[in-house]
Amino acid sequence: MKINGELFYLWRAVDQHGVVLDILVQERRNATAAKRFFRRLLVGLKYKPRRIVTDGLRSYGAAQREVLPDVRHWTSRYLNNHAENSHRPTRRRERQMQRFKSPGQAQRFLSAHAMIYGHFRPRRHLMTADQYRRSRGKAFRIWRQETCAQIAA
Repeated sequence: MKINGELFYLWRAVDQHGVVLDILVQERRNATAAKRFFRRLLVGLKYKPRRIVTDGLRSYGAAQREVLPDVRHWTSRYLNNHAENSHRPTRRRERQMQRFKSPGQAQRFLSAHAMIYGHFRPRRHLMTADQYRRSRGKAFRIWRQETCAQIAA
């Protein structure tokens, strides 16, 4: 993504269900940046992944060998579609906001909204209409409970 004419890379981790786990906006796309992203991702996870699927970028392999040596690493253009398709909502939000103004703003906005987006967007193609309505109702109930609890505290 371009921010103020400079190129920045959007690192995104997605689980097997398409839920965004973490987002990081960085200037570089080398092994050091990949290590930083993997370490940041592991801090927030409660489990250790069994396998990692990435595109063909060599820096992922270098970072994986150092940070996650006992995790299987698969590289493929097509297995990585969950991560690639999750860029679409980001592009839509970026266009709506008329571009991001700084990398910090992009990082704050994308990391917060990725979690919220996943909460309110159940995987519709796997549900009946009734299940979808119940799932959305449950999501809104949870949202109201959590936001009221934070406001009262």
